[in-house]
Amino acid sequence: MIGRLRGIIIEKQPPEVLIEVNGIGYEVSMPMTCFYELPDNGQEAIILTHFIVREDAQLLYGFNSQQERRLFRELIKVNGVGPKLALAILSGMSATQFVAAVEQGEIKTLVKLPGVGMKTAERLIVEMKDRFKNFGGELLNQTIPHDSKDQSVLSLRTSSQIESEAISALVALGYKPPEASRIISKVIKPDMDSETLIKEALKSAL
Repeated sequence: MIGRLRGIIIEKQPPEVLIEVNGIGYEVSMPMTCFYELPDNGQEAIILTHFIVREDAQLLYGFNSQQERRLFRELIKVNGVGPKLALAILSGMSATQFVAAVEQGEIKTLVKLPGVGMKTAERLIVEMKDRFKNFGGELLNQTIPHDSKDQSVLSLRTSSQIESEAISALVALGYKPPEASRIISKVIKPDMDSETLIKEALKSAL
């Protein structure tokens, strides 16, 4: 089991990051709420991981905190929720926001997440409420600073490349391509980098 990686960020392609550890590059899929907090390429990062082995693939999912990883592990225990949907859920809202939505029974908020229909939202509320009791309130009290990245350093990529990357990220998180394009076109502004664009797109989808 691979539970933690400490290495150098080589490449970031939302929602995946390539991190080099002792000469080996690991591809890690992360919720966008965690991806925003990664340092720039060439810098060291510590990523907590959840390793999944399937017949056709070996997959690594990464998180910045024990609470986020624990919530992911609880989500994939819910009937009908796999790793991809859990990743999409934690990309659309922070762990704290998700816990609050479940505790308050906000079905309308949950169904706005990609891949979450009415039945899945109801199942999440029913099954996750009991599991949250074991967290001791730690997730509800958690604050995650999503705006800590220095926005003064802008990407040199063209706006079309940034838009394409953002659309690809949303598709990877479960949005249909036409819906992803519509959301991106609604929020895109000049001088936005891809991470900011994805962040604003996910916000607007809720």
